[in-house]
Amino acid sequence: MNRDPQRLLAQAPLTAYQLAAIGICIGLNMLDGFDILAMSFAASGIKADWHLLDGQLGALLSAGLVGMGLGSLTLGPCADRWGRRTIILLSVALAGLGMLSSAAARGYLDLLVLRFLTGIGIGGTIASVAVVVSEYAPDRWRGTALALYATGYSIGATIGGALAAYAIPHYGWRSAFVIGGTMSLLLLPIAWLRLPESLDFLLTRRPLSALQRVNALLGAMRQPPITAMPEPDGAQRGHASVRAQLGLLMRVSTLLVWLTFFCTMAGFYFIVSWTPRLLNAAGLSASQGLTGGVLLNLGGIAGCALFAIAAARADTRRLLFGTLIGSALLVAAFGLTISRLEIALWAALLLGIITNAAMAGLYAVGPPLYPTAVRATGMGWAIGIGRFGAILAPFASGTLLDRGWAPAQLYLAFSVPFAAGAVAMLLVGKSLRSRQT
Repeated sequence: MNRDPQRLLAQAPLTAYQLAAIGICIGLNMLDGFDILAMSFAASGIKADWHLLDGQLGALLSAGLVGMGLGSLTLGPCADRWGRRTIILLSVALAGLGMLSSAAARGYLDLLVLRFLTGIGIGGTIASVAVVVSEYAPDRWRGTALALYATGYSIGATIGGALAAYAIPHYGWRSAFVIGGTMSLLLLPIAWLRLPESLDFLLTRRPLSALQRVNALLGAMRQPPITAMPEPDGAQRGHASVRAQLGLLMRVSTLLVWLTFFCTMAGFYFIVSWTPRLLNAAGLSASQGLTGGVLLNLGGIAGCALFAIAAARADTRRLLFGTLIGSALLVAAFGLTISRLEIALWAALLLGIITNAAMAGLYAVGPPLYPTAVRATGMGWAIGIGRFGAILAPFASGTLLDRGWAPAQLYLAFSVPFAAGAVAMLLVGKSLRSRQT
């Protein structure tokens, strides 16, 4: 009887090869964090140079997110069909070239288009790398590995934010995009050499030379080779048609997860996109606003790490519910203290911890809910739908600021999506228990 490699790896110890694959995925997720914060930090300089309204600035902040949503929705299914590694490499190249080109933008419309193209590349990347992490992590460590993967966003935002905070005052806002594009293209050859194809993809889609490629991966993970591809079970054979795949996705629990992604990303991207600017608008200096943005993302590293530690010991859905409730309360409190320097910067650090822990929870909860054949599609759609919330948040915030809203009012308003996401996640647990019964 031929062994099932997926089941074997799910129960086997974590090897150095798997850790390296997960580490590369964490590095690729850094692109998302750096790109968002680079645009956030460059916003004041762009607004001053081109005399933009806050609504136009909100559109620029949202353009990258529109591209990310489209990239996740369209390139996730492509990864399930043609290979996750191939789509990841193409997406990283597009993101890097888009960032470098943004540094040469001649005006508002140029930058709007380039931000959109950069977003497509990043969206295509993150839809698939989370799936690779999920598939190369054994069952015992999957939640922890996915939460650690989510730290890539905060690490990228912190490193990029620190570099941008130094470079922008000396070299102008364009330097932020030069740094981001350079970092992205430096990661590309590393991913080319070391990022493996999804083992589950090879076993399910069976491309040319699939058996040899599977055995090469098994050998790298110190597992004996197989003599033949395992027979697909009845469920896998039924995954081939588009109708069957849609049936696997259109479950109540899946729809509730999408709602959780939408609400959480709406609140989160409002915070990371506008906090440096709103701290400045509330009376803090420009450098203090940038410091608040860096502290927000330093807290993010700690928040994701704490979630990863907790995920090894507790149910990830319950952890996500708790972090969403905590985010709702802390965002509202941050709005009340934003103009007080001695409190606002510490509050930004705490806000980064709890909201990034919630984002880590999204990526920990999502992939295991989907069968292999539609995993990248399911996560791509979840992330894409979540990005629509992320798109609306910065744009709506700019429009509300143009209409006279105070920063404190915005933070109070954006505590609501976190609370709604918590309710949706509570219902996810009930739906899954009902389906299992």
